[in-house]
Amino acid sequence: MTLSTAEAYDFLARHRLAVMSTVSEHGVPEAALINYGVTKDLEIIFETLQTSRKFRNLCSNPKVAMVMGWGRECLTCQYEGVVGLPSENALPSLLEIYFAARPEGRGHRGWPDLVYLCAKPTWVRLSNYDLMNWNIKELDLRGAGTVRLLPLPLPPE
Repeated sequence: MTLSTAEAYDFLARHRLAVMSTVSEHGVPEAALINYGVTKDLEIIFETLQTSRKFRNLCSNPKVAMVMGWGRECLTCQYEGVVGLPSENALPSLLEIYFAARPEGRGHRGWPDLVYLCAKPTWVRLSNYDLMNWNIKELDLRGAGTVRLLPLPLPPE
């Protein structure tokens, strides 16, 4: 079945945590828990430190996979996308969305090496694993045009 952008947004906006998978420069998979906010276009805004493994991994390979939603409701979202820096023009509105979802993030603004990143979706799957209502819906955005994000800077030494 086809997943609509609105359905995906409604699900993603109800959740605040994701497990993000990246790949190291040596091809080793690594996962990290992130806090996030989501735009109506399904862009995921999150913060990280430039000294983190995830940031170093994203500098060499900006592709990510994430899972959101788990627990009692039997619903999960799988999300694949490409991560980069938001433009200076886009950052203020993305930060409004992020801080609305994660108000405690405002207190992080002065942290050394803190950076805000944005993931643009390429594929999204919403899965309902409830035995009575089992179904899967997908949204394939791989042909939706060029992802326009600024490249990530080299991590600090």
